[in-house]
Amino acid sequence: MATLELRGLSKDFGAVSVLKALDLSLASGEMLVIVGASGCGKSTLLRLVAGLESPSAGAILLDGEDITGRDPSRRDIAMVFQNYALYPHMSVAQNMGYALKLRGEAAGVVAAKVAEAAKVLGLEALLARRPGQLSGGQRQRVAMGRAIVRNPKLFLFDEPLSNLDAKLRVTMRAELRRLQQRLGVTSLYVTHDQVEAMTMADRLIVMEAGRAAQIATPMEVYERPANLFVAQFMGAPAMNILQAGPAGITGVPAGALVGIRPEQVTLDMAGVALAIDLVEPLGAESLVHGTLPCGQRLTLRLAGGPPGVARVKVGFPAAALHLFDAQTGLRL
Repeated sequence: MATLELRGLSKDFGAVSVLKALDLSLASGEMLVIVGASGCGKSTLLRLVAGLESPSAGAILLDGEDITGRDPSRRDIAMVFQNYALYPHMSVAQNMGYALKLRGEAAGVVAAKVAEAAKVLGLEALLARRPGQLSGGQRQRVAMGRAIVRNPKLFLFDEPLSNLDAKLRVTMRAELRRLQQRLGVTSLYVTHDQVEAMTMADRLIVMEAGRAAQIATPMEVYERPANLFVAQFMGAPAMNILQAGPAGITGVPAGALVGIRPEQVTLDMAGVALAIDLVEPLGAESLVHGTLPCGQRLTLRLAGGPPGVARVKVGFPAAALHLFDAQTGLRL
């Protein structure tokens, strides 16, 4: 296990600043998930730590040692890619042990480490197969095994589940998280998937245009978003953002915007009318979309099936409201 520290890490591509003076510390054994929209700098951050790109400014410290200018092969870091990057002509065992072979380790040592990793990952029966004979989930396990046998100080995951179907992603993310916790390896994990981010992270870093919009635990990010971007990015459907007075919400400072998550909007006979124009039934719950008398849009999440009416009255519990500055977008 190891610690990771980033000090003022920046990356420019010509006149374009992709990563802007990022400061970050990972504790030993921590899983930190980097989430954000395309182009926000999350993959660039991973490539900088891996040594696949050189920073324009700043430093990278692994276990307190500056590795900023060190060759990728000497960083003691293992990376798992979204496309698996397996050698098609090699068996599973050969793929998993290849880095050890290049390192010059004895054949017996390589075989023992591959066998141990295969047992952990449930790949024992597949060691003689080639990647083309494996399912997507099995190939991802092989990619994980190749990283595990190296016993690295740090794992880097670059959207490793994005090529899997939806059902397999659910299974694999749980398996991957259990494995990371079992091994206790410090890890950086990049994803655009909010569910992956929320369920896998010890802490999240929500990236916005090359900056860290918020670094906190998943529940802190969800329950106390630092600004409007985080509030609307994390959560599906997104947080409702309303102008206070016209929406029927009173007692809010002038110039503030009010946020409330769809599941926290209540049905209230003494509340504000909502004209429903779309209902999305999801089985155990329904997403109800409509328009308030002031013309603002609102989404609420209701338990059970569709409400069966064209209009409901809704309330906004004071404890569920989030206030943001209309000019800066920062949380008030």
